[in-house]
Amino acid sequence: MIITSLHNDKLKHIRALQSAGKIRRAEKQIVLDGVRLIADALDSGLQPAFALYSEEATTVDKPAAQLLERLQAQGVDCTELSPELMAQISETQTPQGILAVVPIPDLVPPKSLTLLLILDGIADPGNMGTILRTAAASGVEGVLLAPGCVDAYNAKVLRGGMGAHFRVAIRKLGWSDILEKYGALPMYLADAHAETAYTSVDWKQPAALIIGGEAYGANEQAQHAAAQQIAIPMSNAAESLNAAVAASVILFEARRQRGL
Repeated sequence: MIITSLHNDKLKHIRALQSAGKIRRAEKQIVLDGVRLIADALDSGLQPAFALYSEEATTVDKPAAQLLERLQAQGVDCTELSPELMAQISETQTPQGILAVVPIPDLVPPKSLTLLLILDGIADPGNMGTILRTAAASGVEGVLLAPGCVDAYNAKVLRGGMGAHFRVAIRKLGWSDILEKYGALPMYLADAHAETAYTSVDWKQPAALIIGGEAYGANEQAQHAAAQQIAIPMSNAAESLNAAVAASVILFEARRQRGL
């Protein structure tokens, strides 16, 4: 059977998941588009509810063909989709011809966290995806999304994360819950105007890093929660760095100090 109509129930389900974070949270599912993300999900142990593929793409693209074989071997419901509909349903500019609906990852952070990242008001999906990718690569054990953050599971964030969603625990929490659960950790807020350099922090000790939003920085609750504000010294009268760049610089300093 080849799906040729947008009124197909599977396509309606995918479109609903793509349309809003509240639907993704209610269904506890996300849409993965492309070989890399779907393979990462399989590697992490997630079992897709179903997959859609274009015969045209899986014929000419070897990685896509191998992934389709892997999905079918695992008993995943795989249905062919016309190339025209694949182009319409995919949220990428150059679809790889394979989509899958999988459960939202539910990774559990370790009981004794040593490096926590708190994002406050990160609204840009590209920045969010890059930060999550950096968090996973630098050894962050948990990422908390405070109010004002873009949904971590929209398509652009998933693509930018490059599989980070399957490697690091991500939680959406309000500040009262953040302080109740993680308030014992010293919290350092990145602020371009702070007097203390980020390199002065002893990152070998358990700590949490707070990165504020791109436009307005961290809100008052984040500022009150921080034990100290830290800055990245800059040259040539530069005022600040992009939120994702700042997070990368500080997190990899923590990784360097920890000798990982």
